Parts: sequence; structure tokens; C-alpha cells
Amino acid sequence: MAKRSLHEQQNSMGLYLRDPDHCAPPPEMDPTRAQVYRDLVFANLSSLISGTFPVLVKILGDRQWRALVRIFLRDYRAHTPKFGEIAEEFVEFLASEPAALADGPWPPFLVELAHYEWVEMALQQSEAEPLSSGDADVLLNRPLQVSPLAWSLAYAWPVQLVGPEYQPDTAPDQPTLLLVRRDVDFSVKFSGLSPLAFRLLQRIEAFPELTGLAQLQALAVEAGSAGSLEFMASGASLLRQLQGEGVIGVAD
Repeated sequence: MAKRSLHEQQNSMGLYLRDPDHCAPPPEMDPTRAQVYRDLVFANLSSLISGTFPVLVKILGDRQWRALVRIFLRDYRAHTPKFGEIAEEFVEFLASEPAALADGPWPPFLVELAHYEWVEMALQQSEAEPLSSGDADVLLNRPLQVSPLAWSLAYAWPVQLVGPEYQPDTAPDQPTLLLVRRDVDFSVKFSGLSPLAFRLLQRIEAFPELTGLAQLQALAVEAGSAGSLEFMASGASLLRQLQGEGVIGVAD
């Protein structure tokens, strides 16, 4: 038997580490030693990402969680060498609807719950700068912006309620709208959003050239409340609240 090149040996080892159930270790390597490397790689990956998804790990249980990590290791090709970004790659893998997850006892809220749990880590690690605290009195007269440390999220499933004791089979009729923001002490805070508040934040990001007043006027038209002084007063109060929480500010 001709001696294989180093590249061939490395490729064989990589296939074995990813999918030991279907790929043999390199014939040049002692099987016992290869198994040690196999177990270390899997354990390190599982440990690396499990801390980001504690609720998901509890719901799946050890056997299913290990199966999910094995599928990820076997089928996915990461785009980053940074350990801190592997959890994001894991979420992207789940969201890609891999064929390997098409069947099996996976909860229907799997992808959204994983994303919801990842958001907290992502905001804590974000290098984005918070908005400067501006004057709330000019919110109506100036274009606005949403802080990069404040994310408005919409889920089909009530992810903030899901846990070992609550695992719904059917998504509710109304989506779950959440505001996730990082405070000055780097703590991440979650809160619910009304449909109008969610839409307002959407509009500020979609139409950054509009003043706060123009945003509220357009929102009033969308809500069927054009010309309502009460709507405009409530909207102005909402803008001040969001500005006070560092969610929005006057555009630079």
C-alpha cells in the first residue's frame, strides 16, 4: 500500500472527527488515540455552545442535545475561526433548515428559541457604542435613529415563556414582539413591545430621514388614527420613553 500524503491523512482525520459513525480514522493512526481526539473535539464543541442555550439544552435533554451537536459538527462548515462566534454559526445552521433536522422529535420552536437565547450573548459582546443622551425636547423636530444596542424582534412562538414546563405545540395567532437592549452596565434587558411601538421602531430604521413628528404622523395614518391628538400625544410620550431608555436618539 502506497504511503498517503499528509493532506490525505489530515482529510481522513477530519472526516472521522466530524462523522465517526460513518468514517474510519486514518489507518496510519492508532484507533484508541484517534478516539481520544474524537471525544475531545465533540466535548469541547458541545461545552463551547451549550452555555449560550441553557433552556434549549434542558428541553432537549442530554441525548437529543448531543445528537444536535453531532449533526452540526458533521454537516456545517463554519465561516469563522473565533470561538465567540460559533454560537451564532450554530443559530444560522439551525435557521438554514438542514435536511438532517427535517425529521425527528425536534420541538417546533427550536430555531426561534435558539435565536432568542443567542441574542443576549450577542448584545453583551457587541462592540457597538450606545447613543449619546440627547435632548428629548427635539425628538419631534429631528430625524431619529435606533441604537445598535437595541433590537426589536418578532417571533412566531412565545420564546420568552418556553421552558421545560411549557413547550407549546402550536404557535399562537399573534406574534411575540420583544425589545432587547443592553444597558449602561452591560446587562441585557428584555421587554414586550406593542404592535405600534414595534412598527415605530421599524419605521425609524426604514425611513431615517423623517423627523419624529413625521414618523408619528405616518404611523397614525397606518393605524387609522390620522388627525388624532390623543394618538400624537401618546406617540410623543413613547418617543421620550424610548429615548430615556437609550433605544432611540436624534440622528447625527
